Amino acid sequence: QVQLVESGGGLVEAGESLRLSCAASGILVSNTVMGWFRQAPGQEREWVAEITGRGSEYAKDVKGRFTISRDNAKNTVWLQMDSLKPEDTAVYYCKDSFRGYWGQGTQVTVSS
Repeated sequence: QVQLVESGGGLVEAGESLRLSCAASGILVSNTVMGWFRQAPGQEREWVAEITGRGSEYAKDVKGRFTISRDNAKNTVWLQMDSLKPEDTAVYYCKDSFRGYWGQGTQVTVSS
């Protein structure tokens, strides 16, 4: 059974940082494409970042502020979010983009 469990969300002020984690079971994060997505109220879910064996990629809005990484020993993917802005407020989801498995999401709220 595949499980992706996100954690690390919360309420922060603009300019602060958060680190989200996605703990995986039933898959190996080392041999798939792992992505982070987010969905703000009333908006479509959007891609934020992904990591593969060849490296990482980012959406234009977060490039330079967010960093995706993975720990193969812990079978976990991280999303370090720095210089947060109110427009980053959303529910953040991790996804095994190769197989289509989603986590349940974690709320990130950035106050101005």
